[in-house]
Amino acid sequence: MIGFGINQLQGMIPPSLYNLTSLIVLSFSDNNISGDLPKDIGLKLPNLEIFQIPGNKFTGTIPFSFSNCSNLAELSLGENSVIGKISINFSQMSNMRVLMLFGNNLGSSDDLRFIDSMINCSKLETLIVGSNKLRGVLPISIGNLTSQITLLSFENNFIYGTFPSGIGNLVMLEQFFLRLNQLTGRIPSELGNLQNLKRLYLGYNKFTGNFPYIIGNLSLLDSLSLSYNRLEGQIPQSIGNCRRLASLYLSGNKLTGPIPKEIFQLSFLTTDLNLSHNHLVGPLPQEIGKLKSLASLDLSQNRIFGPIPNAIGSCTSLEYLDMNTNSFQGPIPPTMSALRGIRDLDLSSNNLSGQIPRFLEQLNLSSLNLSFNNLEGEVPMSGIFKNASAFSIIGNSRLCGGLPELGLPKCAMLERSKEGSHVSRVIVGIILVCSILVIAILFSLLFCWKRRKTQTLPTQTLPTQSSSIQSFSRVTYGSILKATNGFSEQNLIGSGNFSKVYKSILEPDGAIIAIKVLNLENQGALKSFVVECEALKNIRHRNLVKIITSCSSVDFQGNDFKALIYEFMPNGNLEKWLHPSLSQETEKQEDAPQRLSLHKRVTIATNVAHAIHYLHQECEVPILHCDLKPSNILLDSAMVAHIGDFGLAKFLPLKPHQSSSIGIRGTTGYAAPEYGVGNEMTKEGDIYSFGILLLEMITGRRPTDSIFHEGLNLHGFVKMALPDRVMEITEPTLLLTHEELIEDKNGRNLKRLEEGVISLARIGLACSMESPRQRMNTSNMIHELHRINEIVHSKKG
Repeated sequence: MIGFGINQLQGMIPPSLYNLTSLIVLSFSDNNISGDLPKDIGLKLPNLEIFQIPGNKFTGTIPFSFSNCSNLAELSLGENSVIGKISINFSQMSNMRVLMLFGNNLGSSDDLRFIDSMINCSKLETLIVGSNKLRGVLPISIGNLTSQITLLSFENNFIYGTFPSGIGNLVMLEQFFLRLNQLTGRIPSELGNLQNLKRLYLGYNKFTGNFPYIIGNLSLLDSLSLSYNRLEGQIPQSIGNCRRLASLYLSGNKLTGPIPKEIFQLSFLTTDLNLSHNHLVGPLPQEIGKLKSLASLDLSQNRIFGPIPNAIGSCTSLEYLDMNTNSFQGPIPPTMSALRGIRDLDLSSNNLSGQIPRFLEQLNLSSLNLSFNNLEGEVPMSGIFKNASAFSIIGNSRLCGGLPELGLPKCAMLERSKEGSHVSRVIVGIILVCSILVIAILFSLLFCWKRRKTQTLPTQTLPTQSSSIQSFSRVTYGSILKATNGFSEQNLIGSGNFSKVYKSILEPDGAIIAIKVLNLENQGALKSFVVECEALKNIRHRNLVKIITSCSSVDFQGNDFKALIYEFMPNGNLEKWLHPSLSQETEKQEDAPQRLSLHKRVTIATNVAHAIHYLHQECEVPILHCDLKPSNILLDSAMVAHIGDFGLAKFLPLKPHQSSSIGIRGTTGYAAPEYGVGNEMTKEGDIYSFGILLLEMITGRRPTDSIFHEGLNLHGFVKMALPDRVMEITEPTLLLTHEELIEDKNGRNLKRLEEGVISLARIGLACSMESPRQRMNTSNMIHELHRINEIVHSKKG
């Protein structure tokens, strides 16, 4: 076996390697190797089982001699510059599992006949030949491939003809990609046989006929693309049966009728909903507000009318919203001020009226288009309105003011023409104001008399935990000293390298808070304080610890003093729930932390994933946390998770030399492996830490556990057990805390628990891959975690 994957190797493969006739595995994935493959490679290496060279610069044709490698199980030549025909005869390769030839320049006459020779590949799971120049009709033999195949990709080629018949025989198919071709005709009903299908991409072809009703049979779909075909008719209500859809692309067709409300009940719809460039008609239902986690919504170029529903404000995860070229009318609803993550907003070419809302100045918009409406009044001058190239308001004739380069009339000039008609109103107004002032003076005198009378009565105030944040706007060293009882150990609830955290009651309001006091004697503590203040001053998210204020002063000896005051988290940190100490185990039942059920663990993980997505994707300046671990995950009274401790955070893009800090960034075991060799900090580093956190939540083992030695780590420990032995490594008390597990006599709940644990483990492994570019992204993390929540919470039976 020879493997040099993911390096920076250049040049050509030494010819001597091709003389190792007993070689079974040869892998040079993701390098910069060039040259042609030897024509006789299959004769020189007849025992090859795995041949991997994707992500290089190989040229030439695919040698026909690979046909001689009867033991070949994987042939991966993707993302090179290979040309010509796929001429290999696969008829003797019964062990072939994976064929990946995508991202080359393959193509000649009669390009797809190689599929005929693959019907004997009874173990075939993956066939990917997308992004080439293949031409021709998909042969009937595609329906005779093994029913075990799970992934087929022919996208981005020049394939024509009708939908391949017999596709319904491939009942285990999970992913099917045919987009960006020239296929015609109707989408056949036999597609409904593919009950395991999760991703179906048929967009950018020339399919005709009505929207395929059989889509509603594919209940496991998580992504569907039918965009830019010639489909007609209404979107059927049965689309609501696809309850796991995370992205839905139907743009660029001839679809008619109203948008079915069932689409808005797809709770997993978190990535994209694109219905643009159709003939959809009717009002936008209030049910739109149910898509609270949707990131992108495009309804442009339709015939939707009526007001923009107030419920749109509930779509708080939206980053992209395009509603241009419809017939929306009325004012821009004030509820849209809740769209704090919105980046691109297009409401142009509608019939919207009223003034430009001031809340648009507060949103972190990158682009805004309000053109060709009936808006009036003054154009704001802050926020996005400070940059004339970032927004458009043309086609609104009654606007005024704004930046000089807009060339709009001054608002005062428009008002002057109306002054004459307002004179009488002004006089009446003056008289009215004077009358109100007289009445206000009389009431003030009466109020003062009553207050003086009641001041002699005894009063009593009680401490409260719901005091206003404004009361903490100025906090002194003395008040913190008193609140922490002189920094008493009895008030101490946590400590780290740079600080200690105390549970405190701050007078005079009596609210319970957490005070983080920096130990400025430790090197790096002051920098940690500055970084945390900078990170927290502009971010707001329900799953981030809320900072109330800070204190930068001196103590009574004249020494510098720094502290941060946070909202108190009654349930402490995740560390104590995953690893309760012996003393905690023996505490009174009501005080000791209880073990977490799988449902609670998945919910906590989902909270954390949403926070990471916000930091990476939704902040104006993306933030890397750099120290995700259980002790930095805090739990409020409802067990909702909040990420805390931003003392090691970094802002993107990194400043020069910011990534060359000495030592590992973060905490050993949770820090990404690339940080240990001096690589720059990236979003993928936080993803790695999150993956390790998930694996720790499943196994109950820290990544620094004593069992991990001689090359074994937490990632490898879980990977070896997946899937058959996963319950053996699961924290034992998870079985005891799973809801209704004991009630179930048929093993259904245990099976549901096992399925949930396996799925959670797969996410943890995908996030903690050694290679940063192989790690899962935050959108997929969130989608998969919501799916697991559905598994864990599914009804019995």
